[in-house]
Amino acid sequence: MTHAIRFHEAGGPEVLKWEEIEVGDPGEGQVRLRQTAIGLNYIDTYHRSGTYPVPLPSGVGLEAAGEVEALGPGVTDLEVGDRVAYASPPIGAYAEARSMPADRVVKLPQGIDDRQAAAMMLQGMTVQYLIRRTYRCKPGQTVLFHAAAGGVGLIACQWLKELGVNVIGTVGSAEKAELAAAHGCTHIINYREEDFVARVKELTGGEGVPVVYDGVGKDTWEGSLDCLSPLGMMVSFGGASGQVPPVNLGILAQKGSLFVTRPTLMTYTASRADLVASANELFDVVRSGAVKIEINQTYPLSEAAQAHADLESRKTTGSTIFTV
Repeated sequence: MTHAIRFHEAGGPEVLKWEEIEVGDPGEGQVRLRQTAIGLNYIDTYHRSGTYPVPLPSGVGLEAAGEVEALGPGVTDLEVGDRVAYASPPIGAYAEARSMPADRVVKLPQGIDDRQAAAMMLQGMTVQYLIRRTYRCKPGQTVLFHAAAGGVGLIACQWLKELGVNVIGTVGSAEKAELAAAHGCTHIINYREEDFVARVKELTGGEGVPVVYDGVGKDTWEGSLDCLSPLGMMVSFGGASGQVPPVNLGILAQKGSLFVTRPTLMTYTASRADLVASANELFDVVRSGAVKIEINQTYPLSEAAQAHADLESRKTTGSTIFTV
């Protein structure tokens, strides 16, 4: 028997329970993993709370790293003993061991350890698709990235700096401002002390920015639209403050024929080829040293409820992992 975090009803962090589970032999096209490190991501709280409903009872988590310990029928491109990682459904990463579809895991190269991988797969591949595919940022541009001191934000600030892009980042405290600055954020706005719309307009000479990356959601939606230049793109990729309310599309016309997209990592990595390409670009930029993965919080997996509470109260910075 092994253990996993499960929940039987939607709710707050307290619904997460440490339970015994049984992991059988992997099925067709699957591998069984002995996991060593597991990533904490904001989407995990959406599944737990019912914001994104899942069939109950359920496991939780989408990201982990570990070692292949058994192969199911039909698996030919992995071997027992391979170090691998993933950031993909099915939900259930908060577990000591589990089976996963083999086409959803990627081999880890030398120079990327298990803890790094568990801390960066979901957040790092999110940054990859946001800045390389959803809106392909170019050297010399200035962009707005909300929550610049979060896990996604810190990776984005470093990667964008490497690409020659100027980042205006929003944060909620002086400590987070220092953290964002240390990771390449060009201009930092403490939204508790400044009007971020007015400051963005000031920093851009009144022009606004061509793209806003917004994982905050409800609280920043209207202001983000006002930061865009004509024909700019609003990339709404999360809702840490709550989901964006229904939108009157006429507002987009009034504010400059704006574009809006609500992308997800799962869509951008749905094909095996896209998944591998995204992971490899991430591995390359981390191994080059241009992007450093900051693991600022570590919890035993059995303390997942506390980790969720800390994440939702915005006590965390950078990446958080669970150890097994």
